[in-house]
Amino acid sequence: MISSERAPEWIRAKRLRLGQLHDVKSVMRSSRLSTVCEEARCPNRGECFSRGTATFLLLGDVCTRACGFCDIATGKPGPVDPMEPFRVAAAVRQMKLDFVVLTSVDRDDLPDGGAAHFAAAVGAIRRLDPAPGVEVLTPDFLGRFDSLRVVVESGPDVFNHNVETVPRLYARVRRGARLDRSLGLLSAAKILNPDLTTKSGFMLGLGEKPDEVKELLGRLRDAQVDIVTIGQYLRPSRENLPVEEYVHPEVFDHYREIGELLGFRHVFSGPFVRSSYRAEEALAASRGVFGDAHP
Repeated sequence: MISSERAPEWIRAKRLRLGQLHDVKSVMRSSRLSTVCEEARCPNRGECFSRGTATFLLLGDVCTRACGFCDIATGKPGPVDPMEPFRVAAAVRQMKLDFVVLTSVDRDDLPDGGAAHFAAAVGAIRRLDPAPGVEVLTPDFLGRFDSLRVVVESGPDVFNHNVETVPRLYARVRRGARLDRSLGLLSAAKILNPDLTTKSGFMLGLGEKPDEVKELLGRLRDAQVDIVTIGQYLRPSRENLPVEEYVHPEVFDHYREIGELLGFRHVFSGPFVRSSYRAEEALAASRGVFGDAHP
Protein backbone atom coordinates (compact mmCIF):
# COMPACT_ATOMS: atom_id res chain seq x y z
CA MET A 1 0.00 0.00 0.00
CA ILE A 2 1.25 3.47 -0.89
CA SER A 3 0.46 6.21 1.63
CA SER A 4 -2.09 8.80 0.55
CA GLU A 5 -0.09 11.59 2.24
CA ARG A 6 1.90 12.19 -0.92
CA ALA A 7 0.79 11.13 -4.35
CA PRO A 8 3.27 8.93 -6.27
CA GLU A 9 4.95 10.11 -9.44
CA TRP A 10 2.47 8.41 -11.78
CA ILE A 11 -0.26 10.56 -10.21
CA ARG A 12 1.71 13.80 -9.88
CA ALA A 13 2.81 13.57 -13.52
CA LYS A 14 -0.73 14.38 -14.61
CA ARG A 15 -0.91 18.16 -14.56
CA LEU A 16 -3.94 20.14 -15.59
CA ARG A 17 -3.31 22.77 -18.26
CA LEU A 18 -5.88 25.45 -17.61
CA GLY A 19 -5.40 26.95 -21.03
CA GLN A 20 -6.85 23.80 -22.57
CA LEU A 21 -10.21 24.48 -20.92
CA HIS A 22 -11.02 27.79 -22.52
CA ASP A 23 -12.78 26.95 -25.81
CA VAL A 24 -15.15 24.30 -24.49
CA LYS A 25 -15.86 26.30 -21.34
CA SER A 26 -16.81 29.26 -23.53
CA VAL A 27 -19.37 27.16 -25.40
CA MET A 28 -20.77 25.78 -22.16
CA ARG A 29 -21.14 29.20 -20.56
CA SER A 30 -22.76 30.78 -23.60
CA SER A 31 -25.20 27.85 -23.78
CA ARG A 32 -25.90 27.92 -20.02
CA LEU A 33 -24.79 24.29 -19.71
CA SER A 34 -22.73 22.35 -17.19
CA THR A 35 -20.16 19.59 -17.58
CA VAL A 36 -19.53 16.86 -15.06
CA CYS A 37 -15.87 17.32 -16.00
CA GLU A 38 -15.84 20.62 -14.09
CA GLU A 39 -18.44 19.93 -11.41
CA ALA A 40 -16.64 16.74 -10.31
CA ARG A 41 -13.16 18.25 -10.93
CA CYS A 42 -12.12 15.41 -13.21
CA PRO A 43 -8.32 15.24 -13.65
CA ASN A 44 -8.75 14.58 -17.38
CA ARG A 45 -10.81 17.66 -18.12
CA GLY A 46 -7.92 19.57 -19.67
CA GLU A 47 -7.12 16.73 -22.06
CA CYS A 48 -10.75 16.11 -23.01
CA PHE A 49 -11.55 19.79 -23.43
CA SER A 50 -8.48 20.26 -25.60
CA ARG A 51 -9.87 17.52 -27.89
CA GLY A 52 -13.21 19.33 -28.04
CA THR A 53 -15.11 16.73 -26.04
CA ALA A 54 -17.06 16.92 -22.79
CA THR A 55 -19.62 15.02 -20.75
CA PHE A 56 -22.79 17.09 -20.48
CA LEU A 57 -24.35 17.31 -17.03
CA LEU A 58 -28.13 17.39 -17.30
CA LEU A 59 -30.79 18.42 -14.78
CA GLY A 60 -28.79 21.06 -12.96
CA ASP A 61 -25.70 20.94 -10.77
CA VAL A 62 -27.30 20.12 -7.40
CA CYS A 63 -27.70 16.44 -6.45
CA THR A 64 -30.26 14.88 -4.11
CA ARG A 65 -27.64 12.45 -2.76
CA ALA A 66 -24.37 12.97 -0.93
CA CYS A 67 -21.87 10.34 -2.04
CA GLY A 68 -18.61 10.47 -0.13
CA PHE A 69 -16.42 10.51 -3.24
CA CYS A 70 -18.24 13.19 -5.22
CA ASP A 71 -17.73 16.96 -5.13
CA ILE A 72 -21.02 17.90 -6.79
CA ALA A 73 -23.19 20.04 -4.51
CA THR A 74 -25.94 18.34 -2.52
CA GLY A 75 -29.29 19.95 -1.71
CA LYS A 76 -32.67 20.75 -3.20
CA PRO A 77 -32.36 20.95 -6.99
CA GLY A 78 -34.08 23.61 -9.05
CA PRO A 79 -36.89 22.98 -11.54
CA VAL A 80 -36.20 21.03 -14.71
CA ASP A 81 -35.40 23.25 -17.71
CA PRO A 82 -37.33 21.82 -20.69
CA MET A 83 -35.10 23.71 -23.14
CA GLU A 84 -31.86 22.17 -21.88
CA PRO A 85 -31.91 19.19 -24.31
CA PHE A 86 -32.10 21.60 -27.25
CA ARG A 87 -29.26 23.75 -25.89
CA VAL A 88 -27.17 20.59 -25.51
CA ALA A 89 -27.86 19.65 -29.13
CA ALA A 90 -26.93 23.17 -30.26
CA ALA A 91 -23.65 22.98 -28.33
CA VAL A 92 -22.91 19.56 -29.82
CA ARG A 93 -23.40 21.03 -33.30
CA GLN A 94 -21.23 24.05 -32.50
CA MET A 95 -18.45 21.85 -31.10
CA LYS A 96 -18.75 19.43 -34.06
CA LEU A 97 -18.66 16.42 -31.77
CA ASP A 98 -18.61 12.89 -33.14
CA PHE A 99 -19.53 11.32 -29.81
CA VAL A 100 -21.49 12.71 -26.87
CA VAL A 101 -21.80 11.55 -23.27
CA LEU A 102 -24.87 12.62 -21.30
CA THR A 103 -25.01 12.26 -17.53
CA SER A 104 -26.89 13.89 -14.67
CA VAL A 105 -27.03 14.46 -10.98
CA ASP A 106 -29.34 12.16 -8.98
CA ARG A 107 -32.85 13.57 -9.10
CA ASP A 108 -34.71 11.45 -6.58
CA ASP A 109 -37.16 14.36 -6.28
CA LEU A 110 -38.57 13.67 -9.75
CA PRO A 111 -41.21 10.96 -10.32
CA ASP A 112 -39.16 9.38 -13.13
CA GLY A 113 -35.72 10.34 -11.78
CA GLY A 114 -35.12 12.47 -14.86
CA ALA A 115 -35.53 9.69 -17.43
CA ALA A 116 -37.74 11.71 -19.78
CA HIS A 117 -35.17 14.50 -19.78
CA PHE A 118 -32.42 12.05 -20.78
CA ALA A 119 -34.65 10.75 -23.59
CA ALA A 120 -35.37 14.29 -24.80
CA ALA A 121 -31.64 15.08 -24.93
CA VAL A 122 -30.85 11.87 -26.83
CA GLY A 123 -33.65 12.66 -29.28
CA ALA A 124 -32.45 16.22 -29.86
CA ILE A 125 -28.92 15.01 -30.56
CA ARG A 126 -30.15 12.22 -32.85
CA ARG A 127 -31.91 14.81 -35.02
CA LEU A 128 -28.60 16.48 -35.86
CA ASP A 129 -27.10 15.85 -39.28
CA PRO A 130 -24.73 14.14 -39.04
CA ALA A 131 -25.88 12.59 -35.77
CA PRO A 132 -23.04 11.78 -33.35
CA GLY A 133 -22.85 8.65 -31.24
CA VAL A 134 -24.46 8.95 -27.80
CA GLU A 135 -23.65 7.40 -24.44
CA VAL A 136 -25.92 7.91 -21.44
CA LEU A 137 -24.45 7.63 -17.95
CA THR A 138 -27.52 7.50 -15.74
CA PRO A 139 -28.36 7.41 -12.04
CA ASP A 140 -30.14 4.32 -10.73
CA PHE A 141 -33.65 5.86 -10.99
CA LEU A 142 -34.33 4.18 -7.63
CA GLY A 143 -34.70 0.96 -9.60
CA ARG A 144 -37.72 2.14 -11.63
CA PHE A 145 -38.03 -0.15 -14.66
CA ASP A 146 -40.35 2.27 -16.48
CA SER A 147 -37.72 5.02 -16.21
CA LEU A 148 -35.06 2.72 -17.58
CA ARG A 149 -37.31 1.76 -20.49
CA VAL A 150 -37.81 5.42 -21.45
CA VAL A 151 -34.04 5.98 -21.64
CA VAL A 152 -33.23 2.74 -23.48
CA GLU A 153 -36.02 3.27 -26.04
CA SER A 154 -34.65 6.74 -26.83
CA GLY A 155 -31.85 4.97 -28.72
CA PRO A 156 -28.43 5.63 -27.14
CA ASP A 157 -25.46 3.64 -28.41
CA VAL A 158 -24.24 2.95 -24.89
CA PHE A 159 -26.11 2.61 -21.60
CA ASN A 160 -23.73 3.31 -18.72
CA HIS A 161 -24.40 3.13 -15.00
CA ASN A 162 -21.53 3.08 -12.50
CA VAL A 163 -21.36 0.78 -9.48
CA GLU A 164 -18.47 2.96 -8.14
CA THR A 165 -17.04 0.59 -5.49
CA VAL A 166 -17.30 -2.84 -3.84
CA PRO A 167 -20.49 -3.54 -1.83
CA ARG A 168 -18.78 -3.49 1.59
CA LEU A 169 -17.94 0.20 1.13
CA TYR A 170 -21.35 1.40 -0.07
CA ALA A 171 -22.50 2.84 3.24
CA ARG A 172 -19.46 5.12 3.32
CA VAL A 173 -18.85 5.76 -0.38
CA ARG A 174 -22.21 5.56 -2.13
CA ARG A 175 -24.90 6.36 0.40
CA GLY A 176 -28.45 5.87 -0.84
CA ALA A 177 -27.44 3.30 -3.46
CA ARG A 178 -27.49 -0.51 -3.53
CA LEU A 179 -25.30 -2.76 -5.65
CA ASP A 180 -28.14 -5.20 -6.39
CA ARG A 181 -30.26 -2.31 -7.66
CA SER A 182 -27.46 -1.10 -9.94
CA LEU A 183 -26.73 -4.57 -11.29
CA GLY A 184 -30.43 -5.10 -11.90
CA LEU A 185 -30.59 -1.86 -13.88
CA LEU A 186 -27.68 -2.89 -16.09
CA SER A 187 -29.09 -6.37 -16.62
CA ALA A 188 -32.56 -5.02 -17.45
CA ALA A 189 -31.10 -2.59 -20.02
CA LYS A 190 -29.67 -5.58 -21.88
CA ILE A 191 -33.01 -7.38 -21.69
CA LEU A 192 -34.84 -4.36 -23.10
CA ASN A 193 -32.37 -4.12 -25.99
CA PRO A 194 -29.97 -7.06 -26.45
CA ASP A 195 -28.04 -5.06 -29.09
CA LEU A 196 -27.38 -2.16 -26.70
CA THR A 197 -23.81 -1.83 -25.42
CA THR A 198 -23.84 -1.71 -21.61
CA LYS A 199 -21.10 -0.26 -19.49
CA SER A 200 -20.18 0.29 -15.84
CA GLY A 201 -17.23 1.48 -13.81
CA PHE A 202 -15.71 1.65 -10.36
CA MET A 203 -12.82 3.21 -8.46
CA LEU A 204 -9.83 1.77 -6.62
CA GLY A 205 -8.10 3.30 -3.62
CA LEU A 206 -11.06 3.51 -1.24
CA GLY A 207 -10.09 0.54 0.92
CA GLU A 208 -11.30 -2.33 -1.25
CA LYS A 209 -9.54 -5.73 -1.15
CA PRO A 210 -8.34 -7.63 -4.25
CA ASP A 211 -10.82 -10.47 -3.75
CA GLU A 212 -13.63 -7.92 -3.53
CA VAL A 213 -12.56 -6.35 -6.82
CA LYS A 214 -12.48 -9.75 -8.53
CA GLU A 215 -15.92 -10.60 -7.14
CA LEU A 216 -17.32 -7.28 -8.36
CA LEU A 217 -15.94 -7.87 -11.85
CA GLY A 218 -17.61 -11.28 -11.85
CA ARG A 219 -20.96 -9.84 -10.80
CA LEU A 220 -20.76 -7.15 -13.49
CA ARG A 221 -20.11 -9.81 -16.10
CA ASP A 222 -23.00 -11.89 -14.78
CA ALA A 223 -25.17 -8.79 -15.40
CA GLN A 224 -24.07 -8.92 -19.08
CA VAL A 225 -22.08 -5.69 -18.88
CA ASP A 226 -20.00 -5.28 -22.05
CA ILE A 227 -17.49 -2.56 -21.08
CA VAL A 228 -15.99 -1.89 -17.65
CA THR A 229 -13.85 1.09 -16.59
CA ILE A 230 -11.55 1.00 -13.56
CA GLY A 231 -9.80 4.13 -12.27
CA GLN A 232 -8.00 5.55 -9.25
CA TYR A 233 -10.08 7.50 -6.74
CA LEU A 234 -8.64 11.00 -6.31
CA ARG A 235 -9.98 13.16 -3.52
CA PRO A 236 -11.64 16.21 -5.15
CA SER A 237 -11.77 18.29 -1.93
CA ARG A 238 -11.05 18.10 1.79
CA GLU A 239 -14.76 17.48 2.40
CA ASN A 240 -14.60 14.21 0.47
CA LEU A 241 -13.32 10.81 1.54
CA PRO A 242 -9.54 10.49 1.82
CA VAL A 243 -7.55 8.31 -0.55
CA GLU A 244 -6.77 5.06 1.26
CA GLU A 245 -4.31 3.80 -1.34
CA TYR A 246 -2.66 4.86 -4.58
CA VAL A 247 -2.89 1.70 -6.63
CA HIS A 248 0.12 0.92 -8.82
CA PRO A 249 -0.45 0.91 -12.60
CA GLU A 250 0.59 -2.76 -12.73
CA VAL A 251 -2.37 -3.63 -10.51
CA PHE A 252 -4.69 -1.90 -12.96
CA ASP A 253 -3.15 -4.02 -15.72
CA HIS A 254 -3.78 -7.13 -13.62
CA TYR A 255 -7.46 -6.30 -13.19
CA ARG A 256 -7.74 -5.59 -16.89
CA GLU A 257 -6.42 -9.06 -17.63
CA ILE A 258 -8.89 -10.61 -15.19
CA GLY A 259 -11.74 -8.72 -16.81
CA GLU A 260 -10.71 -9.85 -20.26
CA LEU A 261 -10.62 -13.47 -19.07
CA LEU A 262 -14.12 -13.04 -17.66
CA GLY A 263 -15.33 -12.09 -21.12
CA PHE A 264 -15.88 -8.34 -21.09
CA ARG A 265 -15.76 -6.94 -24.60
CA HIS A 266 -13.44 -4.20 -23.35
CA VAL A 267 -11.77 -3.34 -20.05
CA PHE A 268 -10.44 0.20 -19.72
CA SER A 269 -8.22 0.17 -16.62
CA GLY A 270 -5.67 2.71 -15.37
CA PRO A 271 -5.11 5.38 -12.71
CA PHE A 272 -6.70 8.17 -14.76
CA VAL A 273 -9.47 6.19 -16.38
CA ARG A 274 -12.87 7.72 -15.72
CA SER A 275 -16.26 6.45 -16.80
CA SER A 276 -16.62 8.74 -19.82
CA TYR A 277 -12.91 9.24 -20.58
CA ARG A 278 -12.24 8.38 -24.25
CA ALA A 279 -15.71 6.84 -24.32
CA GLU A 280 -15.82 6.67 -28.11
CA GLU A 281 -12.58 4.65 -28.16
CA ALA A 282 -13.86 2.17 -25.59
CA LEU A 283 -17.03 1.64 -27.63
CA ALA A 284 -15.09 1.23 -30.87
CA ALA A 285 -12.69 -1.24 -29.25
CA SER A 286 -15.56 -3.24 -27.79
CA ARG A 287 -17.01 -3.54 -31.31
CA GLY A 288 -13.67 -4.61 -32.73
CA VAL A 289 -13.38 -1.48 -34.88
CA PHE A 290 -9.73 -1.09 -33.91
CA GLY A 291 -7.26 -2.56 -31.44
CA ASP A 292 -7.33 -2.28 -27.67
CA ALA A 293 -7.52 1.29 -26.42
CA HIS A 294 -5.50 0.80 -23.29
CA PRO A 295 -4.69 4.05 -21.45
